[in-house]
Amino acid sequence: MPTTDRIAGLIDALDCSPWGASCGRTRRAHGSSRPLYTNEERRRRDASPWTVVQGVLAPLQFAVFLVSLALVTRYLLTGAGYEIATWSVVIKTLVLYAIMVTGCIWEKEVFGRWLFAPAFFWEDVFSMLVLALHTAYLGVVIAGIGDGRAQMLLALAAYAAYVFNAAQFLLKLRAARREDGRWQGGSHAAPGAAG
Repeated sequence: MPTTDRIAGLIDALDCSPWGASCGRTRRAHGSSRPLYTNEERRRRDASPWTVVQGVLAPLQFAVFLVSLALVTRYLLTGAGYEIATWSVVIKTLVLYAIMVTGCIWEKEVFGRWLFAPAFFWEDVFSMLVLALHTAYLGVVIAGIGDGRAQMLLALAAYAAYVFNAAQFLLKLRAARREDGRWQGGSHAAPGAAG
């Protein structure tokens, strides 16, 4: 079985979980749940330049994360490269701040809220934890709290939270694509329908 089929199977299994709102499930129970985007929100999403910005920053952040993870792991295993590992986490954190700020602007433009729009509520909640852990890392480095190993372990905790949060957003993107396919296929609600 190809890897993509295995991943799709795993995602489908998660899509049926009781935590559907946080994993991007848009399946309707008796037709009562709100779609991810209303027609107007979809129009604003597609017209927003911030959608493109998010589409660029997300893979950039992931690439920075992978490089930084390698450098942090190298330091933890060998004790070498503390400074470059530290700078890599600082850069990852700055990219995170950029994606958070632009994401808030995008959310305001599309949903009329800076944060915690119903469609992205749980993603935003967990993003706050990711942001807090990354900011705590900057704080301990600037204040010189703990040794390099303790600091890098905090960075790894921040990275673990980031991976979980990134998975939330990937599942939501997958749900949005499914919903867009149904919408384009003619099974969408009447124009202007609100949830």
